[in-house]
Amino acid sequence: MQLNITGQHIEVTESLHDYVTEKLERVHRHFDHVTTTHVVLSVEKTRQIAEATINASGTTIHANAEDSDMYAAIDALSSKLDRQVIKHKEKIKDHRRNTIAQ
Repeated sequence: MQLNITGQHIEVTESLHDYVTEKLERVHRHFDHVTTTHVVLSVEKTRQIAEATINASGTTIHANAEDSDMYAAIDALSSKLDRQVIKHKEKIKDHRRNTIAQ
């Protein structure tokens, strides 16, 4: 998985980079067909905004979150992405194996 982290009006420190990487590992554990992930961290006055776009096999998943604290925004972002990835994984799963032949 290739991870790109960009900052707008904020310097992406080593601790922020490590925190984003740690949180997005959970998404990668749930769905291992992720090819690239692009994360944008930005600051607008008192709003801390985290956005991410995941390119996986056959789909693109996008989520954004905002909070007054950047770490809380990253937490909310990872939760949203995790839910979307799990939903996508269930959608592509083959459900025909559970049918009973008559």
